[in-house]
Amino acid sequence: MRRYVLDSNLYIDAARNPERADELRRFVAQYLPVIYLHAVVAQELLAGAVDHRRAKLIEDNLIRPFEKRERVVTPRFGTWKRAGRIMAQLVHKKRMSAGGFGRSFVNDCLLGASCRDDGFALITRNVRDFALIQEVERFDVVEPWPA
Repeated sequence: MRRYVLDSNLYIDAARNPERADELRRFVAQYLPVIYLHAVVAQELLAGAVDHRRAKLIEDNLIRPFEKRERVVTPRFGTWKRAGRIMAQLVHKKRMSAGGFGRSFVNDCLLGASCRDDGFALITRNVRDFALIQEVERFDVVEPWPA
């Protein structure tokens, strides 16, 4: 069975939009045993938690349950190197400029490389960035919500 990592944009959309929250709940209810939390996603969500209450909600309701079940994906050194090579190849192919990497795109390269290395399907609404990354590194990426 396919194993999934959910991109941070899905959790953010769910926090902002009740309809998207319902979609996420339905997917999680059906696929929870094969959903993993990626360390990059945890970092992005916590970076956006501008107050203690939000950070506690993220820790208690999202991060800690995955930690308890030992279902957190953390990139290895080789994965970090692969992410760097992805960015270098995009510059070499003139798809990006050397100074054109924002923090979010660097995180996306690491997330994509990690999903490839560990055999996860990445679920995201960020089709544009991941399509660009896939020009140089193939991995399983799907839009919400796979059946």
